[in-house]
Amino acid sequence: MGVELTALHWIYVLFVVLIIGFMIARKDTSLVCIVGIFLLGITATHSLSAAISGVFNSFIYAITELLPTILVISIIVAMSKILTATGINDVMVSPFVKLIRTPSWAYWTIGLLMMVISWFFWPSPAVALMGAVLLPAAIRAGLPAIGAAMAMNLFGHGIALSGDFVIQGAPKLTADAAGLPVSKVVSASVPLVLVMGLVTTVTAFILLRRDMKRGSLHVTESENAVIIQSNKGHSLLSAKAKTWLAIMIPLLFVLDVWAMAYLHLQGGDATALIGGTAIFILIIISLFAHRQSSFEEITNYLIEGLQFGFKIFGAVIPIAAFFYLGDAGFLKIIGEHLPKMSNGIVNDLGVALAHLVPLNKKIGAVTLTVVGAITGLDGSGFSGISLAGSIAHLFAAAIGTGAATLTALGQIAAIWVGGGTLVPWALIPAAAICGVDPFELARRNLIPVAVGLVVTTVVAMVLM
Repeated sequence: MGVELTALHWIYVLFVVLIIGFMIARKDTSLVCIVGIFLLGITATHSLSAAISGVFNSFIYAITELLPTILVISIIVAMSKILTATGINDVMVSPFVKLIRTPSWAYWTIGLLMMVISWFFWPSPAVALMGAVLLPAAIRAGLPAIGAAMAMNLFGHGIALSGDFVIQGAPKLTADAAGLPVSKVVSASVPLVLVMGLVTTVTAFILLRRDMKRGSLHVTESENAVIIQSNKGHSLLSAKAKTWLAIMIPLLFVLDVWAMAYLHLQGGDATALIGGTAIFILIIISLFAHRQSSFEEITNYLIEGLQFGFKIFGAVIPIAAFFYLGDAGFLKIIGEHLPKMSNGIVNDLGVALAHLVPLNKKIGAVTLTVVGAITGLDGSGFSGISLAGSIAHLFAAAIGTGAATLTALGQIAAIWVGGGTLVPWALIPAAAICGVDPFELARRNLIPVAVGLVVTTVVAMVLM
């Protein structure tokens, strides 16, 4: 029968519901999470000082768990800053401009290139890395700016970010919340990411071509007149140096991927390899580009990257701190105050749910998709995936199977909705560089993403 549910369990459930409600209402959840941590602490310890200390300790625990992810993203952003400043990014993507001869080629070239770059640099830096060069070429080929923005969103913020196979920031968050190894979540997400990506991008392409044939969507005069700054004319590096560095950088990351496969590096080890490589690339380029001032410039780029990383994850830390209390984090943050025979709050709730509700794979899959989508409404995509992982853990304990698949499904739904394809305020980077309205971009992405989520949920039911 499992452990008897106590006030701790019901407080946890109450605040999970409150957090989801606040996300639906597009309200920040930090205060709710902090109050939840405090109430769990004071209920467990019956000590005001211990409960107050527990809030701070939960933040320390969350930051400790998230720090490798925050750091690698910050370093990659720092590296992307110097690639943009020196114009190396122009050289890296310039060979692909020759492929952009028709609207169709423009859509798929921009999308696939965005996906590959986003695996290594993350989507937001990737938009800056390639958008300035490829967008004018796409417009010249007849693809409207909104089509280029859709390709960037769906392939970068959708496919690449929802899987996050290389940096593994997203799988780390969901895997920790679900109590699973990162490798299991990554493996389970591969077929789901492929299905979601294929269905969504093909649906978007069909609708885009339909509207272009009808004449309701076309390249406007204002789009033709737009001059995008592409960082040309930089004199920090010679053309020859840019070319050699543009060749060297992808080769180094390809070697990283080979090393991951050959040395069986996963999770934190794989992330460390990517992060270390990015640091050395930043140093090498700085030495060539800035020479005497390279010491100061390296620090400046790292500061810019860290500012970006902590800005993105600032909203993640409080919510992660709360959801870590649902599992092993409770003992480390608050102490041994759970009931005897308890396997953690989430596990206890899962066992109790199995006795109360006749859960099955279909209900579990649909619920995780809905929960993931709801958590993405805040426009982060990351602030709620700990919740998706925690609920996947709960449902898998109740059903008895499918923990990794449910976790991956919740992660995919959360990031596709909130990571930059549906929520207008998350679309601003791609919309800004393409000169389109973020609300119009969200509207055009809605049907393809909705169709993709339905198909992916059905596939998850089969795979569980």
